[in-house]
Amino acid sequence: MTFAPEQLDRSKADLARLLRDLRKRAGLSGDRLARRCGLSQSTISKIETGRKAPRLTEVEAILRALGVPAELAEDIMSLARIANTEWQGVRASLRRGLEKRQAELAALEASASEFRYFLPAMVTGLLATPDYVRAGLAHSPGDVAPVVARKLERQAVLYDTSKSFTFLLTEQAVRWSVVPPMAMSVQVEHLAAISRLPNVRLGVVPSGVVTGRGPMNTFTVYGTHLATVETFTGRVVFRDSRDIAEHLAIFGMYEDMAIFGSEAGDFLSAVAAEFRRDL
Repeated sequence: MTFAPEQLDRSKADLARLLRDLRKRAGLSGDRLARRCGLSQSTISKIETGRKAPRLTEVEAILRALGVPAELAEDIMSLARIANTEWQGVRASLRRGLEKRQAELAALEASASEFRYFLPAMVTGLLATPDYVRAGLAHSPGDVAPVVARKLERQAVLYDTSKSFTFLLTEQAVRWSVVPPMAMSVQVEHLAAISRLPNVRLGVVPSGVVTGRGPMNTFTVYGTHLATVETFTGRVVFRDSRDIAEHLAIFGMYEDMAIFGSEAGDFLSAVAAEFRRDL
């Protein structure tokens, strides 16, 4: 299935209208349909008015209850999958303000208790030193000082022991020189320090490991309910359980290839020493 970013918001409205029309053609009230498919009447109402993007299991239950033919049901399920996907473009984020994006990320971090970050290219904000954060925002318009402050404030979530974090970095991500050698040495030592937090697992996939599959995108999985994938021009947000399961499977594959614990700590210390030797 392929889609253009502008399809994503439109698909929610299209799906709501289509499901409502199918119910009316079947001669069912919202309450009767709710009883047939085991959902509440308020859920049916929210789905049909576009106030709720339905889960795929809910759409499947509705289509079964309405007796929708298999071919049409397949098309509607494709539309439902798009409706469970959101495109957040970089340009739109810039218009809304980068500080608002930091608030959105903080809300996501508050919404889950288990987090998995796959970082094939560079260090993420939760793991970054102030110098690294500032360098990463160097090409952003306007005054980035408030955004830097919000990024650093968000790092407090790492010390919430009710939450667990697994960070997977490729060796390339560890070594990518976003800042000069001395600052990179401090950054890598910071990774080693964070890896010793009791609720944090930090793994490195060494460059010599034969992976069999290229690390294509940075992605984050929040619990089992949401995954985000980063691109140069924006991010895709997935809520479909099958998309999330696929990202969890990919994460698990790379997790099996990574080094953790004291082995990862020794590796990071060696890389930090290399940066100091480059001075």
